Amino acid sequence: MSLIRRLRITQRATERAMLEVSLRDEIRYEEIRRRTRVTDIAQRVAKLKWKWAGHVARRTDRRWGSKVLEWRPRAGKRSVGRPPTRSDDIKRVAGSRWKPVAQDRGCWNSLQKTFVQQWTS
Repeated sequence: MSLIRRLRITQRATERAMLEVSLRDEIRYEEIRRRTRVTDIAQRVAKLKWKWAGHVARRTDRRWGSKVLEWRPRAGKRSVGRPPTRSDDIKRVAGSRWKPVAQDRGCWNSLQKTFVQQWTS
């Protein structure tokens, strides 16, 4: 089970607890979301990831954030399994030269909605 799916399950359970609503009440989560006025956790995570990537790309001091983002293993391969893709999902929206795109805040912010939609679908 993916991390985002588990976060969504936990968020929905928390919202039901906030409203003292049981699963047996058969109230749709859209209605619960409307009552609580809480944003979807996956959308929030995607937005923060996009903002962080733009922030790191605009930095010029080469701190650990940009080093982690650009890290490649010595052997040239990652371990077996499905490790985190880091910047691969950002490249799908902004292109392979996403760092220069991030320098223009207006352009970068206009791509955020597309990224959030793709990341949360």
